[in-house]
Amino acid sequence: MDAKVATGIRSMEEFDYNGKTVLLRVDINSPIDPVTKKIVNENRINKSLPTINYLLHQKAKVAIIAHQGDTLDYHNLIPMAEHAEKLSQKLGRSVKYIDDVCGPAAQEAIKNLKPGEAILLGNLRYLTEEVSTFEDAVKLKPSEMLNTYLVRSLALLVDYYVNDAFAAAHRNAPSMVAFQEVLPTAGGELLMKEITALTKVMKAPDRPAVFVLGGLKISDAFSMMKQVLQSGSADRTLACGVTGHVMLMAKGYNIGLKNERFIKERSLDVFIKPAKEYLADYPDRIIYPVDLAFEKGGKREEVSISDLPADELCMDIGHKTINLFKEEISKAGTIFVNGPAGVYENKLFEDGTREIWNAIAEAKGYSVIGGGDTVSAAQRFINTSRINYVCTAGGAMVRFLSGVKMPLIEAMRKASQK
Repeated sequence: MDAKVATGIRSMEEFDYNGKTVLLRVDINSPIDPVTKKIVNENRINKSLPTINYLLHQKAKVAIIAHQGDTLDYHNLIPMAEHAEKLSQKLGRSVKYIDDVCGPAAQEAIKNLKPGEAILLGNLRYLTEEVSTFEDAVKLKPSEMLNTYLVRSLALLVDYYVNDAFAAAHRNAPSMVAFQEVLPTAGGELLMKEITALTKVMKAPDRPAVFVLGGLKISDAFSMMKQVLQSGSADRTLACGVTGHVMLMAKGYNIGLKNERFIKERSLDVFIKPAKEYLADYPDRIIYPVDLAFEKGGKREEVSISDLPADELCMDIGHKTINLFKEEISKAGTIFVNGPAGVYENKLFEDGTREIWNAIAEAKGYSVIGGGDTVSAAQRFINTSRINYVCTAGGAMVRFLSGVKMPLIEAMRKASQK
């Protein structure tokens, strides 16, 4: 699928950057060790390299803007000097760093860039206009953001704006949607790949298309499930994790006091009603567990759903379900996964997640995965190079697959029509 056709966004290759200054927005927001404050996962940094490399090889002067942490995860809100060090090591050339977002020092540093040089500016989230609480409290349109400190400080210093930050595509922040109003704009390589891969899953999947939806954050699973079932994108949805438990409750199974309490204490029982509706409307397209696993006397025990309720918390799918899911995956033309099948961190309950990942790795279908816990689970059990596409996004990916309009994509498409 052609990236520009799939995305509706102008690609980087359409501009001549030789000697020009490019403002590049990336998402290299990385997990941070709470004690050392050091980066513990470099995946997003690695994924940003091709776009930076391309611009530098085109002799562009590259000013990189990015965020780390937020008000909602303040423990990760730190300076980005280490990010610049990592980028320098991986690119094999210096990426300077200045701990100033867009003030006089940052502006001067941008003016002093030479062709083929790059600088990473300070953490965007040090600006009030860039934190999530500002976005939630002050509803600004992109055209109303032109007088924000970031935009008025940097827009006149650069020739082009390139966005490569799909993982933040759901954010309506100046760094994401305002520069498109005043600058020639293009999508970076990662942005185009992310949108193309997810568009293929949504609009042009090879059949049958199988969605594996698990994990604990079932609001994501249910928002995606509604969209892909209604649109016909999914031929099968395999419900596991807590989503599987809710489906069983919706079917009228008594899954046991401890399991029901777990769901109700987290207010996840609100999903029972929509689960009943989906099961009634799409009875042949939702596959739920036929057995579950729990711990008894330090050992893994499995119970058929016909023999429920279970006395203990069920923390994995059973082997009959595993085989059922593996059969669906082996026949799939497209496979999308969000969320593990069980509490895979516990050795007793890793079977479902491990077996599903190995089945996906061996499957012939086009596979896409995304979400932090999903990717972590995959990395634990398989070489993720065996997955066709690993999405860097979590919330943005879920919103995209749920049919929600994304501020970044809307802004990029508008700019591409100019």
